[in-house]
Amino acid sequence: MADAVNRVIGIDIGGTSVKAAVVARDGAVLDEIRLDTDASRGRDWVLSRVSEAVEGLSTIGNNDIGALGIATAGRVNVESGEVVYATDNLPGWQGTHLVTWARENLALRAVADNDANAALLGEAWQGAGRGKRRLIMLTLGTGVGGAYMEDGLLCRGAHWSGGDWGHSILFPRGLPCNCGKKGCAEQYVSGSALLRRAREYTGIQYRSGVEIMKEAAHSHPKALQVLDDYTADLAVLLVNISVTLDPEAIIVGGGVADAGEVWWPLLEKHLQQLGVQTEVSRALLGNRAGIIGAGRLAFELVDS
Repeated sequence: MADAVNRVIGIDIGGTSVKAAVVARDGAVLDEIRLDTDASRGRDWVLSRVSEAVEGLSTIGNNDIGALGIATAGRVNVESGEVVYATDNLPGWQGTHLVTWARENLALRAVADNDANAALLGEAWQGAGRGKRRLIMLTLGTGVGGAYMEDGLLCRGAHWSGGDWGHSILFPRGLPCNCGKKGCAEQYVSGSALLRRAREYTGIQYRSGVEIMKEAAHSHPKALQVLDDYTADLAVLLVNISVTLDPEAIIVGGGVADAGEVWWPLLEKHLQQLGVQTEVSRALLGNRAGIIGAGRLAFELVDS
């Protein structure tokens, strides 16, 4: 019976890590694991890390697990569980039938969705979007993901690309993107773009965004200029989203947002200058949003 299922596994697959957790019906994370991965080694390697993560949670007892929810980069046909489009951030990922693979290799019922959709579900359930019905999520990580919800339901789009603002064009004829277009938002407001911008401005080969944030926190002028220009571009993207869909709130998540103490006031300044009326807030669940949202997907599967 559906009401007997009180535990599911949520898993979040990215280019650099696989995160998994046992999620309870009240949204609590009972056990979790994170494994580094290297997407350049190909699909089978990434899937082997997924198996390893699920097995690493088996101390809970897999006979207690009702289903597996999978969040992944790329566009996902939620009806079939197939990744219908993926960039080279996950080489060989396009065409992967995640639900079939999970059933055959993990002996678990499964559902799969885009990672930004899952993150929005998580934030709407347990985070910054609780109590709201019209929500937008923008995730700033290696790439830029997005999702939106109307009347509490995810809007995935006719081609499973609803909310894919990372590949909306922010600067016509701008920087080439790995999707084949030029000037995509991902090339300006992702974590990767922030690193590239900082290297160009300062000549310093930063290894991570954390290093940029530390310098900005100590009022390093070039680091502050990098963040000011970065947030100016981000504000333009947010105002375009805001006037298009007029949501109750826009939630900004992902690794860049997790380090927002330094740059968030700069973003608020630019949003104010642009006259954005929509509430814009940082995600509350951090890098757990995707796994909690994937858990929510799994509960929806068993309850249906």
